[in-house]
Amino acid sequence: MMKDYSDLIRMAIDQLHNSYAPYSRYHVAAALLTKDGRVYCGVNIENAAYTPTICAERTAVFKAVSEGEREFSAIAVVAGDGDFLESCDFHPEALPTYATPCGTCRQVLREFCDPKEFDVVLARSPEDYKVYKLEKLLPVSFGPEFLFK
Repeated sequence: MMKDYSDLIRMAIDQLHNSYAPYSRYHVAAALLTKDGRVYCGVNIENAAYTPTICAERTAVFKAVSEGEREFSAIAVVAGDGDFLESCDFHPEALPTYATPCGTCRQVLREFCDPKEFDVVLARSPEDYKVYKLEKLLPVSFGPEFLFK
């Protein structure tokens, strides 16, 4: 049976207005759920030099880790382009697309999450979402257990 991630998705959607995406106009927000029920949110933050840009998923993970968290169970990811979000006043009923974490974000999640257990929730709304195990999105991955045997 699939878990209900509607509250986690709502938290991510509520953060979209904090995204800083003046160059791509592609706003992304994420809500990261710890194993003990805490939630850390993040948004993408772009930079004119491009490479210093950080994705929403990594923002959420780095915030959580910097606060001492190390165990996570799920992340919800939402996104929309600036024109769509402005027309919805940042409170859309349904976002136009599912957004998937980039490869770098998948690897950062892999550093702290069990790929067989961790849920990646791709959402258009609290009612319209897909759930994937990290292992499905990052098969045959490399993690810290290979270095610390």
